[in-house]
Amino acid sequence: MGRTHVPRLCLPATVLTGLLALLAPAAAQAQPGLFGLGERTTSDEPVTFTAEEVEFDETTDTVTARGRVEAWQGDRVLRADTFTYNRTTGIATATGNVVLIEPDGQVLFAERAELSGGMRDAVLEGLRGLLAANARVAAAGGRRTDGRITDLARVVYSPCDLCPTDPDRPPLWQLRARIASLHSDEQRVRYRGAALDVFGVPVFYTPYLSHAAPGAPRASGFLSPTFGATRLLGAFWSQPYYWAIDESSDVTITTQLATRQAGNIGAAYRRRFNSGTIALEGTIGHLGTDDTDQGGLGWSIFSQGLFALDENWRTGFGVNRASSRDYLRAYRYGAPQVLTSTAYLEGFWGTEGYARADGRVYQSLLQRVGTSQIPFVLPYGYAEWVFPADAFGGFLSLDAQGYSLVRESGTDSRRVGTRLGYELPWVGGYGEVWTLRGRADLLAGWVDQLDQGPFFGPRDEGGGWTNANLRAAIDLRWPLVRSAGEWGSQLLEPRVQFVTGPNTGRQLHIPPEDSLEFEFTDANLFELNRFTGRDRQEGGSRVDAALRGAWLFPNGGQVEGLVGRSFRASDEALFLPGSGLEDRASDWVARARFAPVPWLELLGRTRLDGDGLDARLWEATGTVFAGRFSLSAGYLGTDPAPNSAFRKREEISMGGFVRLDDNWRLGAFGRYDRVLEEPVAAQLALTYEDECLIFETRFIRRWTEDSETLRDDPTGSTLLFRITLKTVGDFGIRAL
Repeated sequence: MGRTHVPRLCLPATVLTGLLALLAPAAAQAQPGLFGLGERTTSDEPVTFTAEEVEFDETTDTVTARGRVEAWQGDRVLRADTFTYNRTTGIATATGNVVLIEPDGQVLFAERAELSGGMRDAVLEGLRGLLAANARVAAAGGRRTDGRITDLARVVYSPCDLCPTDPDRPPLWQLRARIASLHSDEQRVRYRGAALDVFGVPVFYTPYLSHAAPGAPRASGFLSPTFGATRLLGAFWSQPYYWAIDESSDVTITTQLATRQAGNIGAAYRRRFNSGTIALEGTIGHLGTDDTDQGGLGWSIFSQGLFALDENWRTGFGVNRASSRDYLRAYRYGAPQVLTSTAYLEGFWGTEGYARADGRVYQSLLQRVGTSQIPFVLPYGYAEWVFPADAFGGFLSLDAQGYSLVRESGTDSRRVGTRLGYELPWVGGYGEVWTLRGRADLLAGWVDQLDQGPFFGPRDEGGGWTNANLRAAIDLRWPLVRSAGEWGSQLLEPRVQFVTGPNTGRQLHIPPEDSLEFEFTDANLFELNRFTGRDRQEGGSRVDAALRGAWLFPNGGQVEGLVGRSFRASDEALFLPGSGLEDRASDWVARARFAPVPWLELLGRTRLDGDGLDARLWEATGTVFAGRFSLSAGYLGTDPAPNSAFRKREEISMGGFVRLDDNWRLGAFGRYDRVLEEPVAAQLALTYEDECLIFETRFIRRWTEDSETLRDDPTGSTLLFRITLKTVGDFGIRAL
C-alpha cells in the first residue's frame, strides 16, 4: 500500500473542479453581509493532483488518496488528509484538515467536504476561514443544492482581532445568522435569524434580511437608512429604496418621516447613454411654521446632464430650483443662498481652442434680496484660440466674448467684445528675464435704465456705447542667486514692469457687470488690467515694482517674501476709494512664507496704506506637524471692499488634532470674530479606530443669525455619531 514516490492521480477534472468551486463562494464571506461571489475557477484550466499514497478498491470501485493530498487548478489550491472518489456513485469526499487557499490569499478550513449529483450537490462540515481585510468566518456546516443555492448554518463573521490573553472572549463585534443562503442565479443573499453582537451582547436582530450579493450586478432593494434628530425635524427616519430599472438606468426613492414635520419624499433618477448621462432629482414635502417663516408645501429640483456630440463638441444642462431655503435646510439639503440653472454648449480643440455658449437663470433664496434685480443671462458666449509659438518664441491669442443680461426691474445690458494678446519672453545675456506683453480690447454694448439697481449709475445715461483699450508692457525680472554652502542657496529677484496705454476715464456710462468685485493684492500687482472683468478697462501709464527674496534649503524648505507697489502717471479717478489703487502711488502689497522644515509652515499676506502704512488687509496662517499632533492657526482682517455692503472683518481661527494613543484621536477647531466680540463657529471631534471599527463623535456649533428672521439659526448646533463596521458598512446618527 505504501508508496515512496508522489504519484499523480488521474481523475475526471470535473471532480476536482467541483470540489474547488464548492468552497469558492465562501471565499468571499468577508464581504458585506457575510456572503459574496468568489473568484470563479473555470473547468477549462488543468487540474494537478498529488498524494503520498493512492489505492484503488475494485470491489467498491473507489479511488482513495492519503497523505498530504493536494490539488490545484489555476491559482486555487485544495489540501486534505484523505480524498476518496467512488466512480459508481460519483461521490467525492475530502476529509481531515481540508484547506482551500484562494488566489487573493484568503484561506478556508473545513473538517469534511462531500460532492455528489454530478458535482452539483455538496456538503461541508466545520467551515472556518481567514479572509481578506483581517476577517474570519465560521459555520457549523454548508450545503450546495443543484449547483445554484449554497446554504451556511450557524454562521459567525467578524474582522476583529481576538483577545491574545483570552481567545474565547467574544470579539468587539460580530455578525451571526442562523442560516445564510446564496442564490447564484438570482445573485442574492438571504438571512434568517441575523443578529449583530457587540462584546457578545446582541444589539440588533432581524428575522429576515435579503440583499444583492457583493460583486453582483446592481439589484433593487432597500438601502441603509439614516436616522437621528434635529431641532427642525425632531426625530427623523430617512429610508431610501433603490430600483435598478435596467443596465443603464436606476432610481432611488427616499421617504423621510419626522416627529415635528409631516415629512417628504424624493426620487433621484440616473441614466447613462452611449454619448452621455443625465441625473434628475426632485423632492416634495411639508414644512411647519413654528421655527420658519416659509412653511407650507415645499419642493426642490436638482438635475444635470452632459452629452458628447462629437470629438470636439459637448452639451449639457443643470436645473436647480427650490421653494425656499427653509425647506432645503430643514430636510438637510444644505442652505444655499443662490441656485443656478444653466444650459450650455462647449467645444475643445486640443490646448489651442475653446468655445462656450450658455444661458443662465439665478434664483435667490434670501427673502431680503429681491429676485427682480437678479439677471437672466440669455445668452453668454466665449471663444478663444491660442496660436503656436512664432519664430521669436512669442504667443499670440485671440478671443471673443458677448452676453445679454435682462432683469425684471433695473438695468438691462448687452455687450460684445474681442481681445488680441501677445506675449514674448526671452532671457538676456546676464540672466535677466524679459517679457514683452501687448493687449488690445474692443468692446461695444447697449444699456437701459443704468440709473436703477443694482448699479445706480448716472441719470440720462443709456443706449449704445463703445470702448477700446490698448495696453503694452515690458517686464524685467532679474533672479540673482548665490550659494549658501551646506545651507542651500539664496535668491534676490527685483522685478519692474512698465505699462502704458491711453487713459480710459472712469467709464461710468458702462455697467460694470463683470467688474463689481475687486481686491488689490500681490497676486494682481503685475496684471495689465487689474479689474476682474472687461467692463472696466484700466488705462494710462504706470510702473509696477517688487522685490522678492528667498532662501532655499537643501531639505526642500524655504523662506520667501515679496513686497511691491504700483505708481500711476496720472491722477485719473479710475479706482474707488479704499481699493488700494485710488492714488497715484498704490498701497503696499506683500507676502511671506516661512517653511524651513517639513513640519512647519507660516504664510502671511498684507496690504498697507501707501502713506501711513495702516493695514487694510492682513492675513496669516500657521501650521505645525509634529508626529502625533498638528496645530493650525489663522488671522484674517480686511476693511470693507468698495461698493460692498459687508462690514469690516477681523477673525481669529485655530484648530488641530492630537493622537491620544494608537486608537484614539481628538480634534478641535474654533473661529472668533473680534469686531463683534463673539465666537463664529466651533467644532470638536473624538474618533476611535481599530482593525474592525471606526467610531466618530462630532459636535458643531455655529453662532449664526438667520438673515431673514434675525433669530438664531435653528440648525446652528449639530451632534453627529458615525459608526463604521469595517468590511460591512457604516451608519450615522445626527442629533440637535
